Amino acid sequence: MKRKLFGTDGIRGKANLFPMTGEVAMALGRAVTHYFQKSQTRRSNRKTPLIIIGKDTRLSCYMLEQAFASGVCSQGGKAILTGPLTTPGVAFVTQSMRADAGIMISASHNPYYDNGIKIFDSTGHKLPDIVEAQLEELILNQDLLDEKLHEDLGRAKRLDEVMGRYIVQAKQAYNLNSSLEGMRIVVDCANGAGYKVAPMIFEELGAEVISIGVKPNGTNINKGCGALFPDQCAKAVIDYRADMGVCLDGDGDRLIVVDEKGKVIDGDSLIGTLSNYLYERNELGADKLVVGTVMSNVGLEKYLENKKINFHRTKVGDRYIVEKMLNSTCVFGGEPSGHLIFKNYSTTGDGILAALKVIECAQYFNKPISELTAEVELYPQILKNVRVKEKIPFDQLKSVQKSVKDAENLLKGNGRILLRYSGTEELARVMVEGPKDETIYHICENIVTALEKDIGVIQ
Repeated sequence: MKRKLFGTDGIRGKANLFPMTGEVAMALGRAVTHYFQKSQTRRSNRKTPLIIIGKDTRLSCYMLEQAFASGVCSQGGKAILTGPLTTPGVAFVTQSMRADAGIMISASHNPYYDNGIKIFDSTGHKLPDIVEAQLEELILNQDLLDEKLHEDLGRAKRLDEVMGRYIVQAKQAYNLNSSLEGMRIVVDCANGAGYKVAPMIFEELGAEVISIGVKPNGTNINKGCGALFPDQCAKAVIDYRADMGVCLDGDGDRLIVVDEKGKVIDGDSLIGTLSNYLYERNELGADKLVVGTVMSNVGLEKYLENKKINFHRTKVGDRYIVEKMLNSTCVFGGEPSGHLIFKNYSTTGDGILAALKVIECAQYFNKPISELTAEVELYPQILKNVRVKEKIPFDQLKSVQKSVKDAENLLKGNGRILLRYSGTEELARVMVEGPKDETIYHICENIVTALEKDIGVIQ
């Protein structure tokens, strides 16, 4: 069944417009509670399903949080509201409290006027496509749900102290034989879900922390700060002579690092550096495998090959990386956007945890971050997002196919072209890699022109 609500990372859209409305959130709350009450994979024998509900700092989170909790209660579940908490924090608390499901209300790196809902099962992992399809059926056919009346209705309460559970877990992931004493770190929390917890973790481990992006007002999440806009952090690293900068996105599951020279480090460079660190410590798993996506730079692939480290690509989305990990001995993977997943410590991408591992790596090799990451030589890459009127399969677009074929002849196997549609927005993503900047720019522009000819783009 073709999914109507769920994209690559839960449900996402403009807040208060379908599908991100209070009505859909309430219906989803009912569907999730019904599904996990009936699920054969429940870890608990409790009669009443327990659902953890976290959120970031968007204004619309108030509306969606209450609506989802109302749906849980109307279906006989118990809702625990955590308040602002990072996505990995919600995933961990769901697992730690043996809840039946965890919900994160966030649109991650998107502007404040967007919002989304991600769902975790009792183990803290995102749901597979087949379960999301079943939830959609329950949302669109409410008659499939059990009727709950009288004493069968549920309850909701706020439990702010769950943040402490996550802080302890994140700190334990760091090599406690080491210390952040003497380090000065700029931490940009994007005015998002990590605005409290991130500075606390680094400070409690001994670092001097310069915090920015820690004054959320409901409308400034990701606005000119955080992982999408690391320039402010880079400037602060230089101004304060810091050892590094840490940039999170709105829900804290993504990391962008700024080295001690103020240079923003590409996510693929971090993946290569951390892979080598785990390999050197014999912590990469029996398969010596690292998982990336189709967006991973070919330079990363060649670097890992030279290190005798295997590499596997999945579809875009950290949950697909995790799925591959769960079916192999692989313990590490990530996306160039900054989602870095350490299977032994977290069930999803975690920007704070990943930053601690970067510090571990630098301490292990006794080298600055700039020197370590420079060893991973990436190919020039250009990624252009094109807002389109409709999502027609690329193989049906004649002009686009011709431009791609011409480009492949030009690259002669020394580069890559990837076309895909966003799972959460009306965007076509055009990615081109090659040995020369001018070549890939020319190719990208030709493909965008072909897209405009075949289906039309929104300026």
